[in-house]
Amino acid sequence: MVSLNPPVCNFGQPAVDFDLLGVDGKRYTLANSAGKNGLLVMFICNHCPYVKAIKTRLVDDCRELLQYGINTIAIQSNDTENYPEDSFERMMEEAKLFNFPFPYVLDETQEVAKAYGAVCTPDFFGFNADLELQYRGRFDAAGRRQSDENHPRDLFNAMKLIAETGEGPKEQIASIGCSIKWFPQESI
Repeated sequence: MVSLNPPVCNFGQPAVDFDLLGVDGKRYTLANSAGKNGLLVMFICNHCPYVKAIKTRLVDDCRELLQYGINTIAIQSNDTENYPEDSFERMMEEAKLFNFPFPYVLDETQEVAKAYGAVCTPDFFGFNADLELQYRGRFDAAGRRQSDENHPRDLFNAMKLIAETGEGPKEQIASIGCSIKWFPQESI
């Protein structure tokens, strides 16, 4: 497992369109995923210990963000052949087990992850109502530890601020997570 930190927020960067199959059998695009006040695009997977550590709290926060007009989409971009725990079938199980309040979609070509510049799981991209990037930071300070009330809800608070003002916090701390499991490079 390689831990990586993604780059900091490139404020105003436009969201990249996508067309991906969700575990519910529906296709999701940027247009049909965005909420009236913004969209949280997150790259997650099933097997990453960083994602596992926050999954319950993440689901709760995403459910609460719906009240602020912020929708969420979770994208799984890992190589599923070498990481079968991240397969589409296992994604369906995970979404049902945790009662995801957001679409969980498979980026089977890894094109979407590359277009967004995603580097790890979890990797969060918070967009405003105009689908301009306003947050690229961590979930909270707890990381892989269990969170408590002493840890500010960085992601939630940033997305709430985006919903209310259209702008994210100027100070952001990068997320940390496992590297995206890219397809092996073919030999030349």
